[in-house]
Amino acid sequence: MKFTLSWLQDFLDTSASVDEIAAGLLGIGLEVEEISDKTKALADFTVAYVKLADKHPNADKLRLCTVETKDGVKQVVCGAPNARTGMKAIIALPGVVIPVTGQVFAPATIRGSESQAMMCSERELLLSEEHDGIIDVQGDWPVGTPAATALGLDDPMFYVKVTANRPDALGIYGIARDLAAKGLGTLKPLNAPTVKGSFESPIKVTLDFPKGDEKACPLFVGRYIRGVKNGPSPEWLQRRLKAIGLRPISTLVDITNYITFAHARPLHVFDA
Repeated sequence: MKFTLSWLQDFLDTSASVDEIAAGLLGIGLEVEEISDKTKALADFTVAYVKLADKHPNADKLRLCTVETKDGVKQVVCGAPNARTGMKAIIALPGVVIPVTGQVFAPATIRGSESQAMMCSERELLLSEEHDGIIDVQGDWPVGTPAATALGLDDPMFYVKVTANRPDALGIYGIARDLAAKGLGTLKPLNAPTVKGSFESPIKVTLDFPKGDEKACPLFVGRYIRGVKNGPSPEWLQRRLKAIGLRPISTLVDITNYITFAHARPLHVFDA
């Protein structure tokens, strides 16, 4: 189970430090396997603005980009298919160690054009295996903003080991509740409005299992919802999911994933 400090603070009003929370987790029976802080790992990477992305004069699959960085305007040769004018990216300047290779970036001449910096993919920063394109930074982040801040990764991540007898700890709210009981803060109340059904669901569900497996699913609950317009989820929700390694899909799928990890309530959404 993993969660960020800020996600925990959505449910727990606390001023406890990371170390105090780690000790509290151990005190409620949850072993802390790791605490990760991307702020340090990404300290040398910042937001850059692509002022111009032109076709490379000597290579069809390369782009010759004019990029505004914290150290001034740089020329960058980039092979990413999503490199385009007007986007914001994460830049590595000379002397920076690229996490995926451990090598120090240095300017180089590529197909006759000097590349003075490097725009990075998630894989190059060891954030995921995604390497089909460079990171497309969302939001109105100024040039020079630390990468961890712009990507929503400036947030300590707790990795805890949950034993089989603690299914309540598979949700962040359950962990917050126990930490509050231990005196590390105050549990925030859940304000979930009641939504009454306005029609009878046309979907009929029967729980028919082979003999011996009758208790495989003791309860199945669902709701039929009409008039749904799906699309990208809000940025705050995408950040929550990305922080724990989940890829945002759509509003509906992201909501179910959020509830699964926040409240230990596995959900699935599907077309009726």
